[in-house]
Amino acid sequence: MGATRLCPTPTSCSQLSAPPAIPASTSARRATSERRKTLPGRLRDSGLQLAGAYLQLPFSEPEALERQWPELLELLDTLDGLEPQALAPKPTLADAGSPERQQRPGEAANDRALGLDDEGFWRLTDGLERVVEQCRDRGFEPTFHPHAGTYIEAGWEIERLLASCDVGICFDPGHLLIGGVDPALALASWGPRINHFHLKDARVGALRRLGDTHAALDSYYSAEVFCRLGQGDAGIEAMVAQLGALAYAGWVVVEQDFIPESRDTMDRAIADQHANLRFLRSLGL
Repeated sequence: MGATRLCPTPTSCSQLSAPPAIPASTSARRATSERRKTLPGRLRDSGLQLAGAYLQLPFSEPEALERQWPELLELLDTLDGLEPQALAPKPTLADAGSPERQQRPGEAANDRALGLDDEGFWRLTDGLERVVEQCRDRGFEPTFHPHAGTYIEAGWEIERLLASCDVGICFDPGHLLIGGVDPALALASWGPRINHFHLKDARVGALRRLGDTHAALDSYYSAEVFCRLGQGDAGIEAMVAQLGALAYAGWVVVEQDFIPESRDTMDRAIADQHANLRFLRSLGL
């Protein structure tokens, strides 16, 4: 995964996926601790900075959230151990969704019965506020990622969240398109609340074909519906211009979401990312 900052001098960076829950065995805990200790040096040796650390949590399920709380603490410990950066990494939070939502991505845009009821949504926002408070207590301002296959996916679910809490959101046009959201309208509407950016492009026709077959979320990654920047329907050029108008100064993580199943597909992903960065530089980044 490649990334760049939206600033005159782009900075190479990486994004961290959440570590597993703290293991039971002493040896496994020691290995996790060692990985945390070596990360700063590995980033420094590679000339990279860390843009964020991604973690899905079951916000609407209090008992399950409590069981996964050690994952949050491990993530924050990892961020605490980094060398100082001009732009701090973001704990990037997302709802864990449910098996049903992962089997029916995008359908909640037209079927609100797939969403949480009032009590379930209250549990979600309560859990999220607890996690946000923990992040802020540790000195990190988090971002919330509306994500396909979760309970914060469709436009009406995102609007409901924004009206219920003060956390900033991670703007991801690819996942918004899956959720039936027009990225241009969303950027204009939610601009002041956006504090992190996952930049990707997608072909609406491919998304619709998968939606028509009621394909599960994994199928969207394996079908490679996310394409090189500028070759899809997200409106990347206008989006970049709008970010400049908003005076956005956070991380922009350039993503190419798919599952590499061979060396050839991995090589293609690397080539795609080089093309993505050339495209962004052509836009003045």
